[in-house]
Amino acid sequence: MFELDWGKLVIIGIVALIAIGPKELPTVLRTLGQWMGKVKRMASEFQDQFREAMQEAEMADLKKQAEDLHSSVSDFTNFDPMADAQKAANHAAEGAGEPANVATEAPVVAAPSSPAEPLQVLPQTDVPPPEPAAAVTEKYFVSAKPPPKQAGGSS
Repeated sequence: MFELDWGKLVIIGIVALIAIGPKELPTVLRTLGQWMGKVKRMASEFQDQFREAMQEAEMADLKKQAEDLHSSVSDFTNFDPMADAQKAANHAAEGAGEPANVATEAPVVAAPSSPAEPLQVLPQTDVPPPEPAAAVTEKYFVSAKPPPKQAGGSS
């Protein structure tokens, strides 16, 4: 804003010496210094109050984020996927007009693509069980005996 270099300060000092006089110049400079100190203290207090207000605003934001996180975590504490699947299966069976027999028929439940999406019960399909694997016999294993040594070996 104001560029005060040494040359300008010397000119201001000479003008003040001539205008005020050498007798009153020390008291004027002392008063000017006291005012400058007051201005600096006021600026410092303003900056401190501004910093305090910013910290309070940041703390309020952090508190709000912590409360949001707490509420979202408390929603997961009541999460029971088995009970939700049971309710969905019973609701689907009642909607089809058939009595729900959960003990004998296990419903096939599709996993949701997002946590907010409800579970979907898929229709029953008749898929035959896989055929049993062939029995494992000794022919599949390597013999633990070392091979017989051949007679007349080389030297």
